[in-house]
Amino acid sequence: MELAYRQFDLALRHHWAIATDLGRGGGKSVYPVVFVELKDGQGRTGLGEASPSSQYGENHATVTEFLARVDPKRLSFDDIAGSMAYIEGLVPGRYPAKCALNIALLDGASKAAGKPLCEFLGLGSFREGAHVSSFTIGIDTPEAMALKTVEAARYPILKMKLGSPKDRENFAAVRSAAPGKWIRVDANAGWKTREEALERIEWLASDGRVEFVEQPMPPELPTADWAWLKARSPLPLIGDELYQSAADATRCAECVHGINVKLVKTGGVTRGKEALEAARALGLKTMLGCMIESSVLISAGAHLAALTDYLDLDGNVLITNDPYRGVLNLDGRMSFEGVEAQSGLRVR
Repeated sequence: MELAYRQFDLALRHHWAIATDLGRGGGKSVYPVVFVELKDGQGRTGLGEASPSSQYGENHATVTEFLARVDPKRLSFDDIAGSMAYIEGLVPGRYPAKCALNIALLDGASKAAGKPLCEFLGLGSFREGAHVSSFTIGIDTPEAMALKTVEAARYPILKMKLGSPKDRENFAAVRSAAPGKWIRVDANAGWKTREEALERIEWLASDGRVEFVEQPMPPELPTADWAWLKARSPLPLIGDELYQSAADATRCAECVHGINVKLVKTGGVTRGKEALEAARALGLKTMLGCMIESSVLISAGAHLAALTDYLDLDGNVLITNDPYRGVLNLDGRMSFEGVEAQSGLRVR
């Protein structure tokens, strides 16, 4: 097996900021990712992507340092489990890099089997147009957020970032630009106490068209604080930073009503599938989310859509220079129609 990787800077359509960016320079306009390609002696190839986030202490350097440790001769499209055991045993953490390798391995294996990845994983055929993704409005000035909302008019569900001192002004701006539209709110741990979170959630509930609130408080707060908030919240709570892997499912069942899985958090499709299944087994609602990503990672996530109640797979429509073509976001509806590749990730 040969392993190649390269950094690529995704250009954001708009300046991007979330609550955790506000004290660290205020966001970004370019998002570096790393593309990985595996090729074996039979000419079979697999493509993967790492989208590292400083929120989790990851960046381009941590990804490439891990990839430099990998002996590609220990990897095989014919032995995904053995390959992943080797990769996961190299060093703890480094989930974005492990994610890229896992996706590349599964892409090559499912292409070799002549099946789309979802069918290779036993999840059945992708239901064209049946899975709807939200479209995210990042934190900005109220005026800029209103303009972004107008631009996103074709998307049926919005997800907006809160967790700043201007939450009320920002929400009012988005609501005025999208009257009656369902909005999902993501505070990215921006409300620091259970009392502050409850006050904000009660205010949001009065709108009548807020679907749920994602990660209202820091994940390190005690389980008792989360359980207190869950018992009183008039809106469903979704854990994101609270849910890193399947191992967190039991705690999350006490803390929230649902969870958000991201492939770069869990370390790829294999662990992402496990995380979704573990949450569903405990009666939690499931969402599949993303970072800023190209069509490689977004398509990989889309193959797990059958295990989700909600999708937030809009990373590839937030950028202007996607170097690949995969799953399409047709006004919020996910579809592989017209995509030439018929097996693997279905990315070209």
